Amino acid sequence: MISYLVLGLIQGLTEFLPVSSSGHLVLAERLFGLTSPGLMFEACLHLGTVAAILVFFRSDLAALARALTPRGDIGRRKEIGFLLLGTAPIVIVGLVLRGSADRWFHSLWVVGIGWMATAGMLLLADRRAHRSSVAEPSVAGALAIGVAQSAALVPGVSRSGFTLGAGMLAGLRPERAARFSFLLSVPAVVGAAGLTLWDGVQEHALADSNVLGILLGSAVAFFVGLLVLRAFLSLVARTRLWPFALYCAVLSVTALLLAALR
Repeated sequence: MISYLVLGLIQGLTEFLPVSSSGHLVLAERLFGLTSPGLMFEACLHLGTVAAILVFFRSDLAALARALTPRGDIGRRKEIGFLLLGTAPIVIVGLVLRGSADRWFHSLWVVGIGWMATAGMLLLADRRAHRSSVAEPSVAGALAIGVAQSAALVPGVSRSGFTLGAGMLAGLRPERAARFSFLLSVPAVVGAAGLTLWDGVQEHALADSNVLGILLGSAVAFFVGLLVLRAFLSLVARTRLWPFALYCAVLSVTALLLAALR
């Protein structure tokens, strides 16, 4: 049960921070021998952090839902269009790379390079922050953020870091870029978790799963993720991204050194 608790904690702490939760899981596996208990657990961990987004942004999501009614707000409908546009790249890339990208999760070289790319993106965004003043993305901006989200299929590349950075480079205010980033993650993560659950069902993984452990890990990921999400959005409003860039750079060097010494 300890491994379920620790992995849930890692997921909750790193999913929303721009430091790559997948990279941390790969590094934890190599350094401490922690391994995922299976496909069902991986999917439920991600659903736990998605639930944290749904709870935190429940008012925004309700407003978007109301926009789909006949008298819905035009501005909100436009935002839905941007979110759909931003989701398209990861759907396309995810389907193209489905199955073939799994081997990346066994390479510390890939993780190290991914962390270095994340550090670079965060530094660029941090420098750009004072010039970011737009409240809503353009068509090109939404598409660019969606392409950035696709890069997070590589372990070590932070989904939140790349989408936040792309949003700020597109001119969005940091807090607006973060909001768009997290709302954009919902369909992508739910879709990925759904596919993983389906794979688990196909492999009859449920019968071998520790249901109590899965519930524990998912609950930890949800509650810790909710706290981290609130804290990170407060920090983003003050545009303090360089500490995360430094952290990712240190992790990158660590992963690359471990890969070279193997």
